[in-house]
Amino acid sequence: MKHSQSVFKNPFYIQASLSLLFFFTAWGIWWSFFQIWLTTRLGFSGAQVGTIYTFDSAITLVLMFIYGSIQDKLGLKRKLLIVITILEMLLGPFFTWIYAPMLKSNFLLGAIAGSFYLSLAFLAASPTFEALAERMSRRYGFEYGQARSWGSFGYAVAALCAGYLFTISPYIVFWLSSVVSCLTLLLLTLGRTKNPTIINQYEDKAEEVKEADKPSFKEILHVFKLADLWKLVILIILSGSFYTVFDQQMFPEFFTQFFKTQAVGDTAYGILNSIEVFLEAIMMAWVPWLMKKIGVRRTVLIGITVMFIRIGACGLVTNPLGISCVKLLHAPETAIFALAIFRYITLHFDTRLSATMYMVVSQIAGQVGQIIFSTPLGSLHDEIGYRSTFLVISGIVFLALIFAFFILKGDHQDVNGQPMDA
Repeated sequence: MKHSQSVFKNPFYIQASLSLLFFFTAWGIWWSFFQIWLTTRLGFSGAQVGTIYTFDSAITLVLMFIYGSIQDKLGLKRKLLIVITILEMLLGPFFTWIYAPMLKSNFLLGAIAGSFYLSLAFLAASPTFEALAERMSRRYGFEYGQARSWGSFGYAVAALCAGYLFTISPYIVFWLSSVVSCLTLLLLTLGRTKNPTIINQYEDKAEEVKEADKPSFKEILHVFKLADLWKLVILIILSGSFYTVFDQQMFPEFFTQFFKTQAVGDTAYGILNSIEVFLEAIMMAWVPWLMKKIGVRRTVLIGITVMFIRIGACGLVTNPLGISCVKLLHAPETAIFALAIFRYITLHFDTRLSATMYMVVSQIAGQVGQIIFSTPLGSLHDEIGYRSTFLVISGIVFLALIFAFFILKGDHQDVNGQPMDA
């Protein structure tokens, strides 16, 4: 593999980093306050919010497999991402003139229409952007974690800005998302390096040969016959999906309740969220070193342990300072799951199918869990409150930790992808 003296001289690293930076900025500026918007601005109950998230997950579930299969076929081509980005540019008009009015006039119809759009433009797009960046990192000699950290940085800046702008009007953040998506489109269409000399300087020829052998549709479908795949799916359903319900569907409003007014709570949440994601960006650059030091398997186990502690602590801590400190544990946890699960897949499975495998294991499995549990957990919260619900979720994640200890393979066992010393 070819490396430059400085990663910032690598144009492929810059392209991957900027694409993640722009995408996560466009996503984070509205997504970080989506649950608060639904509950405090539109007045929906926990069960109704759970229904919206269930529809989101159900549609995203199908789209992720479609997007993953298409991107594996396309390799490094950006045609799919360009189409997705054009849809993202429509967020401001959609939320202002279609989504909010439909939710108010016909909740069920609005929830379904919104889920189709959000899944197409953002929810299924996130792992697609990540999968392409990871593929570029193997092909052109840079650490995926370093590029992915720019996505977290963009999300952090977006969340910080949104914390102030949201209190003025939620629709400001929706329209700003459309503006940032325009920048993403410009990058994808105009920012590709085509100079053969530069390509030859950074390209890993072995990866080029491997990428040239495009997987057939039969090979893509074959992943569903792998027993090890389904073990990982169960693990993600018991951990990542429950955590997503906790973090997106419940925590934002739970946190803002500690403050005297909703406006103060919204601003505090935006600041806290941005601090956490800034730390996440740092962790993204550090986790690859951790994986090399202690191994991928142990890194994944650490991530699940942090998840168990964080959710359980939110059910026990009773003051905003303590909850804020607990929230910051999200940084190492997210970085570990975003990078270690991906590295586990590229270590033990065929890297030609990395996009499909990542979609199925890390993303689709999570969506299945959300489909099953979003509405029940929303109703459980309505019945017993946030704290007790958090303790229930924490207990389930602890079971996932035990399960992971027995099913995760060692780093030198069944290496069917890229070895750790590559």
